[in-house]
Amino acid sequence: MPDRAGSRLLRLETSGRESGKPEVLRLENRSFRDLPDLLRPTDLVVFNNTRVFPARLYGSRAGMKSQPVSPRNPAAREFLRGRVEVLLTRQVSREPNQWECLVRPGRKIGVVEHLFFGANDELHAEVISRGSFGERRIRFGPVPDFFAVLEQIGHVPLPPYISRADSSSDRERYQTVYARERGSVAAPTAGLHFTPEILARIHQRGIETAEITLHVGLGTFQPVRSERVEEHRLHSEAYSISEDAAEKISRARRDHRRVVAVGTTTVRTLEYAAHQSHGEVGSGGGEANLFIYPGYRFLVVQALLTNFHLPQSTLLMLVCAFAGTENVLRAYEHAVDERYRFYSYGDCMFVE
Repeated sequence: MPDRAGSRLLRLETSGRESGKPEVLRLENRSFRDLPDLLRPTDLVVFNNTRVFPARLYGSRAGMKSQPVSPRNPAAREFLRGRVEVLLTRQVSREPNQWECLVRPGRKIGVVEHLFFGANDELHAEVISRGSFGERRIRFGPVPDFFAVLEQIGHVPLPPYISRADSSSDRERYQTVYARERGSVAAPTAGLHFTPEILARIHQRGIETAEITLHVGLGTFQPVRSERVEEHRLHSEAYSISEDAAEKISRARRDHRRVVAVGTTTVRTLEYAAHQSHGEVGSGGGEANLFIYPGYRFLVVQALLTNFHLPQSTLLMLVCAFAGTENVLRAYEHAVDERYRFYSYGDCMFVE
């Protein structure tokens, strides 16, 4: 949808969340443009200001362990330089430039394999290790400005359920208007609805805002592989909270004002930080890996703006933990009946 703020908003108002047994008070169809009026003047609204970079690379492999089918086979050269796709998920170190990534075709890309990206092999990488779930760690050769090269040859890493190639318009559209800190492989999608005009209306009402950073990586989309949900472990994702943001959050909590999180990534960052500091959200950064599922007691967040998520995802589990599983399923059934749009470029829900 070209008009970011033209999305629909499903308002889910509950009571009794503090007791762990929330009940639906209100379920109503609204427009996202109504959000500034649904917020309270005393609210603190917290945004994730991470910026998506073109983390998907297409290239070829050297085929160091491959054997040509036949010396006379015209496909032998292509077989040795087979096409590959790499999704960079987390920078492990800058010197040397090492990344965790997902690769295709996974079975053919082994350790010590060499990968080449760009029409003129602008980037070269070597696979140096393999992870427990098939992810790889690769080391890039030196270039003057690595991220400048990525901007030239990389692709916007659209989610797999968007069944089309990325386009030039996605570089702006798959980015929040307040994105500042580069590092995500996916947008914090609840923030995609905001426009400068909506933000201005929020500020005009005197509503305070703060920004934190969580770089969305593999942890956000990692499927639940364990038979028991309690045994699932998330990949870590880098986060940071400035002194200014920490002070705003602490002041809001001292004054018993509502902390409103824009998106599940913001929720996980705030709740993880609180767990690390005995209930307080302090400044600093690190690697967040908090898995929130039903039964979790929230320490910081009291209202949530979120998109509609995939079934059986950790994102949906977080929303169910916040509003109650039965309540969320009821809201999702309502959204399906009312033809709300789901997922990244879809509509949203305000849970309070």
